[in-house]
Amino acid sequence: MAGVKRLGLVFGAIGVVALVALIAWKTQPLSAMQPKVEEVEEPAPPEGQTYIGAKKCAACHFEQYMTWKKDKHSKAFDLLTDAYAENAECLGCHTTGYGQATGYKSAADKQLAGVTCEACHGPGSKHAEVCEQFAKKKLSEEEEKVARDSIWKMVPHNVCVHCHITKGHHKSKTPKELRKK
Repeated sequence: MAGVKRLGLVFGAIGVVALVALIAWKTQPLSAMQPKVEEVEEPAPPEGQTYIGAKKCAACHFEQYMTWKKDKHSKAFDLLTDAYAENAECLGCHTTGYGQATGYKSAADKQLAGVTCEACHGPGSKHAEVCEQFAKKKLSEEEEKVARDSIWKMVPHNVCVHCHITKGHHKSKTPKELRKK
């Protein structure tokens, strides 16, 4: 009988320890459970950049350009009917750089119609200028860094969400309804 009591106390103690450990683990903030990742801040590219259009990017990034040409982003402006092709609410998402000094202003800016490279990477004039001097040669680590630091890897705010909010920016519910106007 004494052995059974002792065994009960041992299992009870193990249960209490397990329960305390579980509670301690569950009450830790999620960030404390995740491995620490060193955040690396990307340097800002040079100021004074202007938009240049995707064709200029293709000079060095031809594969990416061809992939983009087949992607819906390249045709974003083409989705706009005449009624929407000059609507500021639409142009912010269906063109590149709309509202910026050197961004899309009118249909004459064909190189910026649609969502181009610069919609995500920011204006690319200085990047193109810097990289032109490297013209298809194998770059050293230092030259790669110079090229990389002349443009954003990705614009530092959540650029995708600005346009990809589910039906939040359209008054109608379907693309078909939008095209009726």
